[in-house]
Amino acid sequence: MANPSKAKGTAFESALVAYLRDHHNPDARRNVQMGRLDIGDIDGYYLHALEAKAEKEITLSSYIAQANREAIHAGQPFGCAVVKRRMKGAADAYVVRDLATDVRLMNRLKAMEDALMSKSFDLWYDIDEELREAA
Repeated sequence: MANPSKAKGTAFESALVAYLRDHHNPDARRNVQMGRLDIGDIDGYYLHALEAKAEKEITLSSYIAQANREAIHAGQPFGCAVVKRRMKGAADAYVVRDLATDVRLMNRLKAMEDALMSKSFDLWYDIDEELREAA
């Protein structure tokens, strides 16, 4: 690849896909770029359009605006930017979204947990225990 910045971005996207495949969704994949109707860099991060950023100068506001716009194009309820930390791997990247998006996500999570808890407390408890241990 002639452009070193593009090569770094591609390498970061590939590392994110590998991480997501190992720890979240085995079907995660890089998306084909679609210009102004772009749907995010990576598909397979549950409920999210994911915008990957591996840049020397970090501009969170533009990343979030782009991720939110691409979530709409992708038909996903949430957008987020995953920002590479210098000298660190994919697992140490930052996941960034605006507070409004995060509140919508937390409200959804709470509603789903409340629904599961009221339907089957034992199942909710088992899942809660398993995921607490994984953290």
